[in-house]
Amino acid sequence: MTALFRILVILAGIMGADGVILAAVAAHQSDAARLLPASSMLLFHTTAVLATVALAERGIVSAKGGLAAAFGFVVASALFAGDLCSRHFAGHSLFPFAAPTGGTLLIASWVVLVIAATWPRRN
Repeated sequence: MTALFRILVILAGIMGADGVILAAVAAHQSDAARLLPASSMLLFHTTAVLATVALAERGIVSAKGGLAAAFGFVVASALFAGDLCSRHFAGHSLFPFAAPTGGTLLIASWVVLVIAATWPRRN
């Protein structure tokens, strides 16, 4: 589990850096309305990934459920933010319904975290 936790922390660091970069670009570029929600989604869920890893490592949530939720946050945030960035920089979507798919997966990941907290690991 430690290797997976470390991978998630690395991915959260990348998400956080990307979120800050997008916020900076949005602040310095005109007509960058899509970049602020992309930045926010990455930054908010960076914290969620780190917190979920800490909760899973401490046994407050089940490790498997916590890992599933954290990886869900990473993939879903990348989909959501990636689609908005693609629309801004390339002028087209990643694929049809990419952002809504990411948003739906984020909701599902939060539900998985709730379930992981409801049935934590047994000692």
